[in-house]
Amino acid sequence: MAAEADGLLKRVLVPILLPEKCYDQFFVQWDLLHVPCLKILLSKGLGLGIVAGSLLVKLPQVFKILGAKSAEGLSLQSVMLELVALTGTMVYSIVNNFPFSSWGEALFLMLQTVTICFLVLHYRGQTVKGVAFLVCYALVLLILLSPLMPLAVITILQASNMPSVVVGKLLQAATNYRNGHTGQLSAITVLLLFGGSLARIFTSIQETGDPLMAGTFVVSSLCNGLIAAQLLFYWNVKAPHKKKKE
Repeated sequence: MAAEADGLLKRVLVPILLPEKCYDQFFVQWDLLHVPCLKILLSKGLGLGIVAGSLLVKLPQVFKILGAKSAEGLSLQSVMLELVALTGTMVYSIVNNFPFSSWGEALFLMLQTVTICFLVLHYRGQTVKGVAFLVCYALVLLILLSPLMPLAVITILQASNMPSVVVGKLLQAATNYRNGHTGQLSAITVLLLFGGSLARIFTSIQETGDPLMAGTFVVSSLCNGLIAAQLLFYWNVKAPHKKKKE
């Protein structure tokens, strides 16, 4: 009975949360304070938590736009650049066979960001452009994931993430400053993105050892922190209601 329970526990933990050597370290040798394995467990747990949380991160933003029937306060250029950064991270991670727990949120955030891009265009009265954007993005993604795409191009795309993130967030910060409010920006989404990017610095170093990935999340954390600070600064400022033409 004990052997069956041990086997079940091993199937659950290995390799999702622990490599086999760490399982043996914890549950065979009972060395529960083995630092390298604790780091792996913490990193895997954080990574999977971030991936799970990413399923909902931008949904408050989507619902806020749908509820207001407006995307006022959102910079389309900023959202597009964020999509470029997410796409670069996702494609780079897939090509390099990084563990899903180290990048999985990029997939779900990408899907939600694409939705936001479409909604921004739709509520600006550019629905046809929105549909064309969806088709073009799908084609670009297929090309990037094609085996014929050179690795050098994917690496350059990932390296471009840092300037994309910086420019995109600065555009959003400039829009907030110009408007004097944060419009339809969702506080939940902004704060979750900030917390997630901070945690990703540790998990990227631990799980991939890739300085390009870790550097991207350092820059992303700084930029998300700026937007979060603006959100708190403009907390009590409401966007003015536009009068409908009779």
